[in-house]
Amino acid sequence: MIDDVVPIGAPCPCGLPARYDDCCGRIHRGDASAVTAEALMRSRYSAFAVGDLAYLARSWHPDTRPPVLDFEPGQRWLGLQVLRHARLGDDRATVAFIARSKVAGRAQQLAETSRFVRESGQ
Repeated sequence: MIDDVVPIGAPCPCGLPARYDDCCGRIHRGDASAVTAEALMRSRYSAFAVGDLAYLARSWHPDTRPPVLDFEPGQRWLGLQVLRHARLGDDRATVAFIARSKVAGRAQQLAETSRFVRESGQ
């Protein structure tokens, strides 16, 4: 359960200087929408960090979403660095980022440029 992972008043895992409840938590709960691709990227990273599979499924484009979503057992997310965000028109953008995690005592780093598309306002 997400409330067990992110205590009330905890900082947001996405790295912005805000509490989770006021930042990505609002997007995860459906109280707000991610208005930019960068905000969506940050909310998706936070969903991995707090274990919100339902939000990941809702926010993952159906053409690229894996048939089964699951988390790596014991994986701990350590930080997100957004390198750049580029709008490619009204409904498309890219976000380059580095996400750091640790699994079984081993540090891991994912560097990626993700593509985002807005469909039906989402």
